[in-house]
Amino acid sequence: MNTIPPMTKNLLVINILAFVATWVLERSGIDLTALLGLHFFLAGDFHVYQFITYMFLHGGFTHILFNMFALWMFGSVVERVWGPKKFLFYYIVCGVGAGLIQELVQYSNYVIQGMATYQYVSAGGVQMTTDAYINLWTTIGASGAVYGILLAFGMTFPNERLFIIPFPFPIKAKWLIVGYIAIEFFSAMSGPGDGVAHMAHLGGMLFGFLLIRYWQKHPDSSQRFGRSRGQEFFDNMKRRFDERQQHGSHMKAEQTQAGGQRGETDEEYNARKRKNQEEVDAILDKIRKSGYDSLTKEEKQKLFDQSRQS
Repeated sequence: MNTIPPMTKNLLVINILAFVATWVLERSGIDLTALLGLHFFLAGDFHVYQFITYMFLHGGFTHILFNMFALWMFGSVVERVWGPKKFLFYYIVCGVGAGLIQELVQYSNYVIQGMATYQYVSAGGVQMTTDAYINLWTTIGASGAVYGILLAFGMTFPNERLFIIPFPFPIKAKWLIVGYIAIEFFSAMSGPGDGVAHMAHLGGMLFGFLLIRYWQKHPDSSQRFGRSRGQEFFDNMKRRFDERQQHGSHMKAEQTQAGGQRGETDEEYNARKRKNQEEVDAILDKIRKSGYDSLTKEEKQKLFDQSRQS
């Protein structure tokens, strides 16, 4: 747990605690899903705060297991790149966006079925009032936000290769995203009945895509979230190495004129500098993906030596 970024860790803990609380309170006659799940906005039990609370509830062990595994696997990487504040804002936006899309889908079903004109409906052989029936339309789960995190990983590291069961070969992240979108879309078009809010999953990805594109076009807009220490370290080191690279030729010329001590040709010097820069870039990329603590002793020493030289 100590290697998990703080916001990802907090989200994991909150989701797990909410799952345990749901299970315990249910045996005491308290239904958290009815209280905090996202109800259809025309239902009597709907409340605006449910757009937030529904993201932390899950319907079963398998449901929370897959969501938390994906949050840990992909969220840890995205948070290290963005920082905790920006990561949390993105997570909430994707979750709320997924809820809005789900409400839109439910409203479309409500209109298409002409339920506003009926006082009673029959569901599963049981007759009930229309108000009671639409009150059963409840959505729970972090899937919408998690699918948004999955999209963020794919857009940030599109060519990163992943091993996904049951495929025996690696798949690039960008194709994994395309595959998930296709699966969710065709599952949604096949009709309701499986109890999964497929359009909410797509809604989380849609809102995530729009937010990322906005940040890309307006980079200054994300500065208010601050920057993580790891990102600041990465940027500072990268800037220093870039500056050193730009002045490398000038420094080499001065050294040659001053003492004439260099015993290598220009080609050998340039090749050595390119190799050294590639090694440094690889180390910095590793920091961006996995954090400074993931470096080996030799890699940390190389960064230290380079920082002293620059």
